[in-house]
Amino acid sequence: MHTLSRIYKRLSPGAICLILAFMGTTSIAFGADANSADTIPEPQFDQERFSTESMKPKWSLTVGVGASYNPEYEGGGDFKITPIPVVLFTYGAWLEIDPSGITAKALEHGGFSLSGKVGYETGRDEDDHDRLEGLGDIDFAATVGAKAAYTWNGLEIYAAADQTIDGSEGLIGTFGMEYSAPVTEHLILGAKVEAIVANDKHMEAYFGVNGVQSAASGLPEYKAEAGLKRVNVSASATHLLTENWLVRGEAGLGILTGDAADSPIVEEKIQPSASFFVGYRF
Repeated sequence: MHTLSRIYKRLSPGAICLILAFMGTTSIAFGADANSADTIPEPQFDQERFSTESMKPKWSLTVGVGASYNPEYEGGGDFKITPIPVVLFTYGAWLEIDPSGITAKALEHGGFSLSGKVGYETGRDEDDHDRLEGLGDIDFAATVGAKAAYTWNGLEIYAAADQTIDGSEGLIGTFGMEYSAPVTEHLILGAKVEAIVANDKHMEAYFGVNGVQSAASGLPEYKAEAGLKRVNVSASATHLLTENWLVRGEAGLGILTGDAADSPIVEEKIQPSASFFVGYRF
């Protein structure tokens, strides 16, 4: 979703304002050349009223519906299709609300930016899959985090940290880069790669098996420690059907590593996924 908001800013029109400004200043110059005492000077062009910035909307809203195809749980070998309602709202260059949470940009200078975010962690239910029975539930919980990024010519390099409040009480760090660019007037392609690290609490909650859980589930006891847990790669395509309608598809591959990959909870280390949605931008 963040990629979409960057694309909209790149494609916003404004050339007509520059033409109007040129015509206004030219008429003033011709009036000055007449140099007649009886000539009433032309009123100056209202640059502030008709400037490019004044015509740009401060907000943008995109709504849509789609679906995702993902493993039933992280590390699972079975897949499910989940419907996804999509709402993306931006205000200026500093506020963005999307399905993952609310992001506010606190600082931006020379391509560098610093943002804060409030989001959520969905957790996990032992009813999600037979292999999880006896492991107990991980509660849905809120997250708070921060992100530092550098953007240059469609390339964004970033580092983020998110702390879960309640639930797993885990701390996750994400390091990655994402590139998006318009191929034609209507087609934008993107690619992303990122590495995810997690602390002991997150790893124990999602990949560890303690004595009580082992007795209830039949899985061997296992202690998962902090470290690199996953590497993700993905590619996306956004097609602008009209000025307002768009479709977007994304395919990705996650590779579990370290203690996460070796957990007895995990059925498959390779985690493919895909998503698709249709949206309308107001």
